[in-house]
Amino acid sequence: MAKFINPFTDIGFKRIFGQEISKPLIIDFLNSLMEGEEHIEDITFLDKEQPALYEDDRSLIYDIYCRTERGHNIIVEMQNKSQPYFKNRSIYYVSEAIARQGERGSSWQYAIDAVYLVAFLNFSPIDFDKKFRTDVTLTDKETHKMFSDKVRMTFMQLPLFDKEADNCDNDFDKWIYVLKNMETLTRLPWAAKSSVFQRLEQIADVASLTKRERMKYDEGLRKYRDTLSVLEGAKQDGLAEGRALGHAMGHAEGLAEGRAEGRAEGRAEGRAEGRQEGLAEGRQEGRQEGRQEGLAEGRAEGANSEKQDTVNRLLAAGTSIDVIAIATGLSKEEVEKLIK
Repeated sequence: MAKFINPFTDIGFKRIFGQEISKPLIIDFLNSLMEGEEHIEDITFLDKEQPALYEDDRSLIYDIYCRTERGHNIIVEMQNKSQPYFKNRSIYYVSEAIARQGERGSSWQYAIDAVYLVAFLNFSPIDFDKKFRTDVTLTDKETHKMFSDKVRMTFMQLPLFDKEADNCDNDFDKWIYVLKNMETLTRLPWAAKSSVFQRLEQIADVASLTKRERMKYDEGLRKYRDTLSVLEGAKQDGLAEGRALGHAMGHAEGLAEGRAEGRAEGRAEGRAEGRQEGLAEGRQEGRQEGRQEGLAEGRAEGANSEKQDTVNRLLAAGTSIDVIAIATGLSKEEVEKLIK
């Protein structure tokens, strides 16, 4: 059995941050969050809840509404499930808190107080950068100077916080480590040296719950675990559908790539075979042409040789060139060339 309550349940979250006895805890956490920017001395819990956009919002999103001594309104919420239009929803919640400050009549001059949203996200939204903390303010796009300090939103993606206790070197890191791992801890680190974490250890101890509080906590824990189970089931269904779709798409892409590669290889092989066949045919034709030319040349050379012999015999018999030309059918010039 866990020693400390689960802060991701409604009862656990509000017990740690949303009651008068735990006021020093939320003040310490907010000061560690905004260290170097603001320092909060005191807060007042306001009995307000942000409007639920979906039927199951109240079981998935828990919020605490408080005001600082300087009049800044702070909404601290724990969210266990990503929702459609998540960024727009966050802007809407902050806008609602601002709009509720409006007063009727011309005397009101839009004297609004700042509204801060501090959101613990027990998931990583798809459209968020993959980093643990995101701070959103109204700034000039070109100069990056603050345009207005009336709106601020801080989102903490708890799954992306990967520090161990030994690596937490500031109070903010210590807070996130404890909240993320509280249900699995048997003792809280730093409680011996920090009055804040010592008080947190006392408030978050399951043994400190009354019987009525324990019943409500157990019910809230059951709802939280049921929610995680449903979300995991939906995730697995989505993974299965995604794998099936990816397999089908991969098969189609593989066919297309295979056909393209086949065409390319076919063209290359066809060219190579064509070259070999062309070379073979060319050699064959060349041999045939060579034979024909050789035969023709041979015949011509044979005929010339016979004429040469005939001319030589006639000359030896004392026959004149004119008679030799008539006897061989050669011209006088051709006979003279053979004599030479």
